[in-house]
Amino acid sequence: MLHVNRSQKSRDTQCQSNLQPILQGASKAFLLFGAVALVSACTPDTPPDLFIDGPTPIRVGATMSQSGALATQGTAAMNGYRLCEAHLNSSGGVLNRPVEFIIYDDESNSEQAQALYRRLIEEEGVDAILGPYGSTLTEAVAPITEEHQYVHISPLAATSSIWEQGREYLFMVLPPAEVFLSGVIALGEREGFTQFAVLQEDALFPRAAGQGAVDEIAARGLHLVFHETYPSGVGDFNSIAQQLADEGVEVLAMAASALDDFIAMREALIETGIELKLFGTSGAVQEFSDALGEHANGVLGLSAWEPTLDNPGVDTFTQTYQARFERAPSFHAAGAYGTCQIWAESVRRANSLTADSVRREILDLDIYTVFGRFRVDERGYQIAHQGVIIQWQDGEKVVVWPDEQASGELVRNW
Repeated sequence: MLHVNRSQKSRDTQCQSNLQPILQGASKAFLLFGAVALVSACTPDTPPDLFIDGPTPIRVGATMSQSGALATQGTAAMNGYRLCEAHLNSSGGVLNRPVEFIIYDDESNSEQAQALYRRLIEEEGVDAILGPYGSTLTEAVAPITEEHQYVHISPLAATSSIWEQGREYLFMVLPPAEVFLSGVIALGEREGFTQFAVLQEDALFPRAAGQGAVDEIAARGLHLVFHETYPSGVGDFNSIAQQLADEGVEVLAMAASALDDFIAMREALIETGIELKLFGTSGAVQEFSDALGEHANGVLGLSAWEPTLDNPGVDTFTQTYQARFERAPSFHAAGAYGTCQIWAESVRRANSLTADSVRREILDLDIYTVFGRFRVDERGYQIAHQGVIIQWQDGEKVVVWPDEQASGELVRNW
């Protein structure tokens, strides 16, 4: 049984009144699932009056990296889950039941994530689960969710090998890791550069993204003059920056799990006075620009989602997220929100929480969420979503690839 504080109710009423202009302007496409009645930033995570003394909530368990090396991305993703939870409950929940998210901090640690998912499933008996942040943690917990036959929609894991092990209940939302840096290579070729380098962290996702870049360079007949894998936790990239200069590198494509590595690499290039023609990363988040200021300008990054893209409900999602969390959503937030939408829609279509029924519906889905198109093959492997490459320009993210989705031109010689 869930209860709502009466003083909180009064504030919620005022908050929803303040958001009516946004609600009235929401596109019909955003209400695709008939479940996302929008609420304001001050809406609590508990359901509204509709559920007082009502049905037992559907408990959805997950972990997110709220601390540790992956906290920047994980916190944004957790916010995406929380916002979707509130939106679902404001519109009547799922299967006429409220939704209650139970989200623990896995501390960016695989063993902690494994222990917490076992706790959620074996001890707390949650009705459903959603995935953690990233490929490394997803790979760590997938055997547990598979063992217990829990549908596991992964919001932010992209390494193909995770989906090559015969798992039946695991589903990918992101584009595959191997294409994360393809746009950087394509832009380098288009600009007439010939000397390419790939730098990758020694971790599951970066290795896959880095190898994808290497394969893209080979497929385009370009010159790979530097390819190196560095151990996780390296803080000083000055020696690598010097090697890039010695090899005459023009375009660097870098894959890493932690945002700090991209920042440290950019700082090393500045400190050593080395100027690349293009520097592209496997992830683009606002914290990169916040940390580097004007030195972020010109850098490229993969984003699986941007608020300028024409996905249903993007404008309203962006506005409500900004209002609630007092910052713009990253693609990690949108990915988690979209994953929640996919789960809710598949449960509705199945009219059941039974894993096999929900699984069959997911395999048949071909829909657009806030995050973009979702469609998977029989492995649960994403085949419809592709990301975009942004460039930091005067502190703003500008989509520069692919051409049909570009919001601005690539700028050279910052």
